[in-house]
Amino acid sequence: MSETAPSMKKFSFFFLAIVFITLALSIAAFFQAYDAYMLGEIENVYFFVLIGVSGLALSTYMVFQTRRRALKLAFRPPRIATTILCQKCGFKNIRDFERGDFIFKETEECPKCKEKTKITSIFREVKEKKKRWG
Repeated sequence: MSETAPSMKKFSFFFLAIVFITLALSIAAFFQAYDAYMLGEIENVYFFVLIGVSGLALSTYMVFQTRRRALKLAFRPPRIATTILCQKCGFKNIRDFERGDFIFKETEECPKCKEKTKITSIFREVKEKKKRWG
């Protein structure tokens, strides 16, 4: 079985609206800072620049966190394998599951003794998670 890359979850309209509103308000704050600078109101310049930078940082953070969470939540189907066993000589073969496989189904010939082989088990391979020490 081939593993496909996780598909990206699309952003919701509500989320995109919040991000764009935050960006628009940040840009408006920068324009207000410019106007305050031209009028000589230095205290207001600092205030509006702080609001603009904070809004840009917040919207950028929201986009990056959502992308990272979408990648973590992507589902990868587990690998399912089939065990084929020769009853006569004991030859064992493990291959990917194919549609139509079921236990005790007779399959191809054994490469050693040329007898028919049977499917003896179908199982899901579980990847063990790495243990974190510390």
